[in-house]
Amino acid sequence: MSRLIYLLRHGQTAYNAELRLQGRCNSDLTEKGEAQAIAMGVRLRDELDEPVRWTVYASPLGRARQTALLVCEQLGLAVDRIVWDDRLMELGMGEWESRQLPELRAAHPELDTGKGDWYLQAPGAESFESIQRRAQQWLLDPAISGRAIVISHGLLGAMLRGVYADLDYAAVWAQELPQDAFYKLQDGHITRIAC
Repeated sequence: MSRLIYLLRHGQTAYNAELRLQGRCNSDLTEKGEAQAIAMGVRLRDELDEPVRWTVYASPLGRARQTALLVCEQLGLAVDRIVWDDRLMELGMGEWESRQLPELRAAHPELDTGKGDWYLQAPGAESFESIQRRAQQWLLDPAISGRAIVISHGLLGAMLRGVYADLDYAAVWAQELPQDAFYKLQDGHITRIAC
């Protein structure tokens, strides 16, 4: 059986609402974020034949934890079914973590190039190669279940999709980062599923 992956991003956080970068720091889900996580869980429940046959993998960062718990609740899965995996954490944004986007753009007008890779310009940010390597290691790990639900982050999720579909550098960073949809990865194809 080929591996089937459902890839979800955490729901909206207070930092998302405040236009702040999170990276490895954390802020809690907003009410909207909790509703998004519940909606993803409900929509995912409709997609799955038997949720108990699936393994849930999640980033250990708080916002992904909150989302994973809410999704599992909708699927009727116990919390101990979640595998917390550091490889699924968001990329580290160095000195720009918790900074507001308007403030950063004002201080660094060169960021407004339309390219989605500007996060990597932060002093002390994780490198593209490091993020790509984590995504590849996770996708190629033979211990990962053939039926996987992944709860991660916007940029790491884009990298996972990029590695999965063998996208070039520009295409990886041009992908959308929704919190009201998730992705189905199967047989080399990626399908967006709205919630």
